[in-house]
Amino acid sequence: MSKTVSETAIPGQTAPHMASTHDAAHPRQPGPAQGLTVVVAGFLPIVAIVSMFPAVPAIIDHFIKADPQAMTKVPAMVSAPGLTIAIIALFMGLLVDRFGRRRLLLISTAAYGVVGMAPFFLENLDAVYVSRLALGVTEAAILTTLNTLIGDYWDEKGRRNWLTLQGLAGPFLGSFSILLSGYLTAIQWNSIFLIYALGFPVFLAALAFLYEPASDITVRRMLGIGESTQDFPWKSVALFGGVTLVGSALYYVFIINGGLVWREIGYTDSATIGRLTTIPSLFVMLGAAIFWLTGRWGARAQLTCFFGLLGAGLLLIGHAHDWRGMVLGMALQQTGAGMAVPTLIAWAQTYLPFQHRGRGMGLWTACFFFGQFSSPLLVSLIRSNVGTMHGAFVVAGIFGLIFTAIVPFLVRRAAPVSGL
Repeated sequence: MSKTVSETAIPGQTAPHMASTHDAAHPRQPGPAQGLTVVVAGFLPIVAIVSMFPAVPAIIDHFIKADPQAMTKVPAMVSAPGLTIAIIALFMGLLVDRFGRRRLLLISTAAYGVVGMAPFFLENLDAVYVSRLALGVTEAAILTTLNTLIGDYWDEKGRRNWLTLQGLAGPFLGSFSILLSGYLTAIQWNSIFLIYALGFPVFLAALAFLYEPASDITVRRMLGIGESTQDFPWKSVALFGGVTLVGSALYYVFIINGGLVWREIGYTDSATIGRLTTIPSLFVMLGAAIFWLTGRWGARAQLTCFFGLLGAGLLLIGHAHDWRGMVLGMALQQTGAGMAVPTLIAWAQTYLPFQHRGRGMGLWTACFFFGQFSSPLLVSLIRSNVGTMHGAFVVAGIFGLIFTAIVPFLVRRAAPVSGL
């Protein structure tokens, strides 16, 4: 197969709207190499937060003598990339639509490796914090670009398949990341930051396998279908952005506060909690499988199932008084969590034609990470009013179930603009 214009033009490649007539009429079809690269690259932003938690005590111990506020600053440093993503993801979407997908992804994955490893060479906690904010810039670019490429490369069935694989691979990659993080932290307090070197092989894989997709405007013109002239679908974006914000806030309730619920029922030992949560954590993969199996029923059914499982799980956790109740509630919550990201991404992409996909997915990313940022603040506010974390989970679960009843009416009101 001959190479496209964009493949032969890196660096300084041709913008997508300038793809050759031949390439537009016969767009390259993605295969396993592109799919696996997208799945692995999509894991980079997860590494940024998952791998850090085992290292937090060691980092605090290192800085606490020189900086008395280390107890507060270090946890804030861990979540700092999420704040940056929420703020600038929209602007990354504009860059994706303006300059193309592949170029921005190559720059951002290389920068991810450099900026992510920077704290290994730093001895000032404030400087480390700044580097983590900069890391969020690269993550915003990676997430927005990858989510846009998923919509560009595959049709609805293909998106469902690769998003499902991404959901299935997540628990394994996350567990490996945490295991590696423990070993690195045991060597030296800042060795954990070397894990960000993973960005460099991903950069090479993207350089070798990913290509700039042809604009579907040009393809439609060549096939005689007519030009796509849609305005930016603000109403649809507001709809999926709002639902994503709610879904993300509920999604992070257990991830951030689950340990406090275990403490309220008498479990404080991390190793014991880890053993008890191992099996229910695997239900994330069941959620990914449910997402794939329910694909034929459409986004309305998938969103209803996702919010229902998440709400019911949080409600059960809120009523749990021993480990059995916690495990049962976690099994439901983790199943819903496994559906969260693929369901929300696949649904959002049905509203976005090619020329608006980057900006639209940038808004989706901003909403998802603003949900991550706002979730602990809302849970803390609820907890201060009801008195316990158990009570906060009950309130979150009830809200999730109420939203489950509302979602079918919200989704039905807006028809997708484009399936491509």
